[in-house]
Amino acid sequence: MIVIWHKLGQMGSAISAASLGVPPVFNAAAHFVDRHVRDGRGAAVAIECGDERVTYAGLAERVARFGSALRDVFDVRPEERVVLLLVDTPAFHVAFFGAIRIGAVPIPTNTLWKTADYRHVLNDSHARVAIVSPELLPTIEAIDRADVPSLRHVVVAGDASFDDLIARGAADLDAEPTSRDAPAFWLYSSGSTGAPKGCVHLQHDMVVCAELFAKGVLGITAQDRCFSVAKLFFAYGLGNAGYFPLAVGATAILMPGPPSAAAVFATIARHRPTIFSSVPTGFAMLLAHEGTFDLSSLRLAVSAGEALPAALYDRFKRRFGVDILDGIGSTEALHMFMSNRPGAIRPGSSGLVVPGYEAAILDEAKRPVSTGETGDLWISGDSVCAAYWNQHDKTKATIQGEWIRTGDRYSQDADGFYWYGGRSDDMLKVGGQWVSPVEVESALVAHDAVQECGVIGREDADALVKPIAFVVLRSGVEGTPALATELQHFVRAALPEYKRPRWVTFVPELPRTATGKLQRFKLAALKSDG
Repeated sequence: MIVIWHKLGQMGSAISAASLGVPPVFNAAAHFVDRHVRDGRGAAVAIECGDERVTYAGLAERVARFGSALRDVFDVRPEERVVLLLVDTPAFHVAFFGAIRIGAVPIPTNTLWKTADYRHVLNDSHARVAIVSPELLPTIEAIDRADVPSLRHVVVAGDASFDDLIARGAADLDAEPTSRDAPAFWLYSSGSTGAPKGCVHLQHDMVVCAELFAKGVLGITAQDRCFSVAKLFFAYGLGNAGYFPLAVGATAILMPGPPSAAAVFATIARHRPTIFSSVPTGFAMLLAHEGTFDLSSLRLAVSAGEALPAALYDRFKRRFGVDILDGIGSTEALHMFMSNRPGAIRPGSSGLVVPGYEAAILDEAKRPVSTGETGDLWISGDSVCAAYWNQHDKTKATIQGEWIRTGDRYSQDADGFYWYGGRSDDMLKVGGQWVSPVEVESALVAHDAVQECGVIGREDADALVKPIAFVVLRSGVEGTPALATELQHFVRAALPEYKRPRWVTFVPELPRTATGKLQRFKLAALKSDG
């Protein structure tokens, strides 16, 4: 094993934050926000959201005041956690970078989760403060405060309490002199059991992604205008409309509401972005929307979250004349480590390794496979999280030395392009978000009509993966279309919408091994009702 990893190390080394010029004492908020004011770009627009315009000078002042208020009003200290349950508005940037400015640790949180998920994150992180958008407040208020003993304050972004908190802070707050290797923020990633686990990201991680992907692949400049359908709480969206534009003094375009096709087209027409980021499901949604739309402001589009079928790329290119750069990243790696790029696009592939990262495809014995053969994808890069919080065993199993196991199966062709070959576990990527089949199955068997069930992924008409449930009913219960719909609504009441099975198929029994283990690979061969 030591020899194998030594050989991999000889393939080249990933670029470190230090080699990118990140100094030992480094605060990410000072780099991404304050630097522009110091360099004379304070009047440039940092964020557009509907009718609101926030300049870099205005953002810097609000970030400083918010950080000051967290420290002086709420007594939040360095490395203490602040949960952010926020839709995409300028308040997200203010709260995120305001917490980092004082050395505290913001935790952007999935706005599509249920109350039980938020209870888990609040307790797992021991967060002292939660900043919540008004429309999401009921999910937090549904938690008995006695069940989250570390939580001291809930602030509603967008109302008088948030504005009052900012007003109470000082505009001349110095950034905490954190180490470049100190914790900066956490992002929670779903696991195979469905329980979210916190990825601990460091102060330098955003710089690595901005330098290697945003600048190195996208060629982002101060003239760009960045619009992301993927929301800011995603690792993907946090880069697209968060720190990528702020890395170069560009403009982030935010849309707080649901990303319906009509809303996305209207936002593009109004704000004229130059870089548009979405997920394959989002691109399929736009293609399904009838009408004539002007996307001429876009110089490129970016896709991630799940593999982009070549047919979707071709249809989008023909209709709108815009290239889509598909790639792969992860919450653990923070953003893209592979991508197609301008002038080097191979539809259906995940592209080439982003310069500055390293990749290896290994067999079960952790030996490199031959060209064209499929194996487990491992990557190395200095944006990879330090650990999973409170998950020592999972950290050791996933992060080994400078390498991290992605859980994806890949092959590489003779030209260096990487091709997705599925997951090495049972996890599904649905609309860019992880879905655990075990979690969906647990929700279904809670219904009185269900004896047992199995959930896998199935491609829809656009070749995008969605959950399908194979259900064995209790004795005497008849499988009808009405019951199938009822089971879908039953899951939707317990889990986020994207985890709902799109199809429910009734079967007399499930394929199992002699020891009773579900054979998911055989479910794909069963006849579907949908």
